[in-house]
Amino acid sequence: MHSRARAICLADFFQGPDIVPRMKTPDVAQHELAALSQQLDRLLEHVHRLSEENRSLRHSQEQLASERAGLLARNEQARSRVEAMIQRLKALENNG
Repeated sequence: MHSRARAICLADFFQGPDIVPRMKTPDVAQHELAALSQQLDRLLEHVHRLSEENRSLRHSQEQLASERAGLLARNEQARSRVEAMIQRLKALENNG
């Protein structure tokens, strides 16, 4: 920590010229604790939403990969049939 930043932090912690630690009142501490608790709850909700979104995206990715594999197989079958037709046409042309 930089000495200036450290001095600011120490100044925040100590009060007055006699450097007595500043005590937080129970109300202030309770308010800060409640605020932290709310922030933690929001973060946990956000993590839950992101986890669900991630799960959904992974599922979609698996489905799309499966669909792609099927389409590639169908494309290969069509290509093979077209090549076979071309070969038959060439054979008919040569024999005709």
